[in-house]
Amino acid sequence: MAVDKVPVLKRCRSLGLDPVYLGIDKTSNRTLKRANRKISEYGLQLREKQKAKFIYGVLEKPFRNYYARAERMGGQAGENLMILLERRLDNVVFRMGFGRTRRETRQIVDHKHILVNGKCVNIPSYLVKAGDVIEVKEKCKGSQRYKDVLEATAGRMSPAWLEVDKENLRGTVKEMPTRDEIDVPVNEMLIVELYSK
Repeated sequence: MAVDKVPVLKRCRSLGLDPVYLGIDKTSNRTLKRANRKISEYGLQLREKQKAKFIYGVLEKPFRNYYARAERMGGQAGENLMILLERRLDNVVFRMGFGRTRRETRQIVDHKHILVNGKCVNIPSYLVKAGDVIEVKEKCKGSQRYKDVLEATAGRMSPAWLEVDKENLRGTVKEMPTRDEIDVPVNEMLIVELYSK
């Protein structure tokens, strides 16, 4: 299985991205040496695509598949792409506050700690639907890991399209997210322009 092992802060610095979107509180004091260099139009489009891939932890081939699926759906391809990425199970678990970082929630899903509608799902790319109930397995709820996680994510607000019960480590997807509810700093129109070349 391919894994992106690039140091997070270094990658955030090169993409001009705040590490908070990945759930990381650290910041880097270094500055880019090429910060004032002019970027071409293609460079801007590529950077937006790399930002989206990096935030959601998706590699190139699956990302291209998401884009192809977004184009087949009705409406705007860019908005559909962002909604598809937001519906990934690892992202929904992160949004609910059951993991400190996106990478940690991906590992939680991989290790079979998550139930969707009462069934164990260990696929981070599983797309949730409206009405799905997502919860941490009963035997994992009492572990120290989740007590620490809830303490760390206590101040994090979950989006309006999710209903979260942090006491019982469970949540419900009330409805599909809209683009306005997704607070990721990605200009999806540039991604559409890149793929439509």
